[in-house]
Amino acid sequence: MNWLVKLFSSALGKKIVMALTGLFLVIFLIVHLVGNLQILNNDDGRAFNEYANFMGTNPLIQIVSKINLILISIHILWAIILTILNKQARGPVNYKKWSYSASSWGSRNMFILGTIIVVFIVIHLRHFWVETHFGNMNTIQYDGKIIPNLYSLVVHWFSKAWYVLFYICTMIFVSIHTWHGISSSFQTLGMSHVKYNLGIKIIGKTMAILIPGTFALLPLLVYIRTK
Repeated sequence: MNWLVKLFSSALGKKIVMALTGLFLVIFLIVHLVGNLQILNNDDGRAFNEYANFMGTNPLIQIVSKINLILISIHILWAIILTILNKQARGPVNYKKWSYSASSWGSRNMFILGTIIVVFIVIHLRHFWVETHFGNMNTIQYDGKIIPNLYSLVVHWFSKAWYVLFYICTMIFVSIHTWHGISSSFQTLGMSHVKYNLGIKIIGKTMAILIPGTFALLPLLVYIRTK
């Protein structure tokens, strides 16, 4: 057990934690996206409302949701710690521009991108999660069962141009963040080999475009539908 504590208290251990939590969050995004695609059904929000109600009342899902919140917090905390450690390791040396040529802008600014994403998460949770659990939510009845009408809340916010633009811009930042993050997470976990590196990079970068891109498309389509 002592070796495990030493591992995760080391710089390498912190990177492993970042990689594991980051990959879990990508899986969460995929599941979340599949559910959000129900918004596009031409059924006045019934499929989405039933999906949201299932996610909000299923005990197992609630446990996973709390684990996800813990992992997000760990991911943020470790990002702060690693940023501080990296700055301490570099010291007061001012690197020349050529020293950055081997890395992308996104990889050099992971912390800044992550901070923007955290701000978005806080705002997003305030508008949806807090409102659903503590606000004066509208309800709707399906087959005699009354459930929260989350779809009406989605339409309310996605009909606002500024919020749609804010959402799309944040998804661009998510794409840049995961563009480097997904493939580097696999490398940190030791999944690096000349035979598989190209495939891992292709899969990682495809996911970095496809997942945030689809998320960004949803509010735009809802906005167009409401006009």
